Amino acid sequence: MSTGTEAPHTGSPRAGVVGLGMIGGGVAVSLARSGRIPAVHDIRPDAVKDLAGVPEQLSSAAEVASASDVVLVAVVDADQARAVLGGKDGLLAGAHPGLVVVLLSTVAVPVVHELAQSCARAGVDLLDCGVTPGDKAAENGMVAIVGGETEVVERAMPVLRDFAKKVVHCGPLGTGMATKIARNVITYGCWTVVNEAAALARSAGVEPETLITVVDSADPRGATLFSWLREQIADNARIRALVPQVATLLDKDLAAAQDLAAHVDLPVPVVDIARANGPRTLAFDIPALDTPQDNR
Repeated sequence: MSTGTEAPHTGSPRAGVVGLGMIGGGVAVSLARSGRIPAVHDIRPDAVKDLAGVPEQLSSAAEVASASDVVLVAVVDADQARAVLGGKDGLLAGAHPGLVVVLLSTVAVPVVHELAQSCARAGVDLLDCGVTPGDKAAENGMVAIVGGETEVVERAMPVLRDFAKKVVHCGPLGTGMATKIARNVITYGCWTVVNEAAALARSAGVEPETLITVVDSADPRGATLFSWLREQIADNARIRALVPQVATLLDKDLAAAQDLAAHVDLPVPVVDIARANGPRTLAFDIPALDTPQDNR
């Protein structure tokens, strides 16, 4: 990671960024800080005004494609991604052989395959690349979660490394997006769990701040979040033998939560689901990974 001001990279690959919101703008700033000054474009004429080290934007996505070897697309949704790629002045209109488009926007996996087909018809390679956390984009602080062919990832890697603190190649096309979606499920799911747990505690007179203090003290950095999954992956025989005991504790504790909620007429759907799915959650029989499907 670069922290100073370096001379611009003089060799390939040249970088481009289309979409200069919080993530795209931050990525452009990080690239510039790393010395890889990107060609940029956004539909807002003043989008680069507060982006340190980022040059004046080009007039279209097509111009960015012509000036770049790797273009990072950071728009809001699938429709905007389609327009940026295939519009009259889109990336594919200015594409050249060897161009790599890296989709940073979170979209459904079938959309990734759809966009990859559009790119392939124009001789362009597509990578799906979820990024997180978005608020660290301008600090070379994100993780890039990449899906695509190894050879294409290697061509894009110098650019990816210039804006991300870590690049994780998850597998074939679509796996980066699937991993980002799964990461988001954990985030939003945990928010839901915490909200329900805080309401349950408060129903008994416990302030949310007290709950936060207890959990932070007992489980610093959320160490237990992946603890059971890690044991499943390792197929830990000692822990596997404890499943009946853990299942009994899980059912007992969640039954107590339901009982507390019933006394104050508080809906606890997450508790209900967690109790009903306890055996499935604790099972050590993780399904084998099938050959990735082309979910078009």
